[in-house]
Amino acid sequence: MTGRIDLNSDLGEGFGPWPMGDDAAMLDVVTSANIACGGHAGDAETMFTTLRLAADRGVVIGAHPGYEDRPGFGRRVIPMTPAEIGRMVAAQVGAMQGVAALAGAQVRYVKPHGALANLAADDAAVARAIATTVAALPGNLAILAISGTELEQAARATALPVFSEIFADRAYLPNGRLMPRSQPGAVLHDPQAAADRLLRFLETGQMPVAGADPIPLAADSVCVHGDNPAAVAMARLIRDRLAAAGVTLSPFLSA
Repeated sequence: MTGRIDLNSDLGEGFGPWPMGDDAAMLDVVTSANIACGGHAGDAETMFTTLRLAADRGVVIGAHPGYEDRPGFGRRVIPMTPAEIGRMVAAQVGAMQGVAALAGAQVRYVKPHGALANLAADDAAVARAIATTVAALPGNLAILAISGTELEQAARATALPVFSEIFADRAYLPNGRLMPRSQPGAVLHDPQAAADRLLRFLETGQMPVAGADPIPLAADSVCVHGDNPAAVAMARLIRDRLAAAGVTLSPFLSA
């Protein structure tokens, strides 16, 4: 097997004195980092620290906006109009860009978080609002979107650079969407099983799904979530297994 793929993780998701995951260790493994913008998680100090860690390692940086719902970790849909969602995304990404300027880092792309990402996958109006917002922000930002979604299409229609993402540690439904976390088996905890599935996908282009035949998905980047205890071990194993299979880990955007 040959080829190139990006490996990303959602980081900077602590706030105040409460850390979430081992960001420093994960940044030694991944090639891109989606850093929380103070909505579902994160704050100015956490952003600054994570931005500096990423920049020091040459990891490409993305903003990770989500619903302003820390108690729910951005995994609950908050009723908002598409225009309100656009302004929320602008405020969070703008905050990240401001802190990045102080940290000597550059934000290169936007990846919506959690319930916002899942909504933008299916709701064309929300997807357009996010794409239009990202296009209006400074920095020539790209969008990292869940593969096969409305957000991908909206980004292309807005002439934004758009890259497709799959998940190493999440189960899929037959329609290509992520299995809801409330369902058994939605999160993959076994690093070997996750790596096996990923390698099969990269070889065939077909993603296994629950209760149906595998489906085709595009992939420029693979996500390993950073908010569980096994995240770093899983990311390291995946990186090692990819290298052993002849796959080069490379960011989808230049650092």
